[in-house]
Amino acid sequence: MAMENSPLTTHVLDTASGLPARGLCLRLSRLENLGQQWMELKTSYTNLDGRCPGLLTPGQMKPGTYKLSFNTEHYWKERGQESFYPYVEVVFTIAKETQKFHVPLLLSPWSYTTYRGS
Repeated sequence: MAMENSPLTTHVLDTASGLPARGLCLRLSRLENLGQQWMELKTSYTNLDGRCPGLLTPGQMKPGTYKLSFNTEHYWKERGQESFYPYVEVVFTIAKETQKFHVPLLLSPWSYTTYRGS
């Protein structure tokens, strides 16, 4: 799926190296009303540019609470680096399924920042 057609994308930058975070495993989940359980929708990896386009197709997008879980411990261990956060979870709400959502993550072994991108 082309990035411009995907309603939900992410981009991870390794701020320690100043490069895209290649090969970072992430999982997308949605909070289900019955039982308040997280339902995993997709497992994926960032590409060579640190991007993960196509997390949801337009038909899969619906209003609700979503979570992107990034396996940062494995990412840093592969690079021989200790880290403080074993994983990063970004929880966000989608109110209108017709909008596009971009969730960037700026990552270092000791900190992270996220925001709603465009």
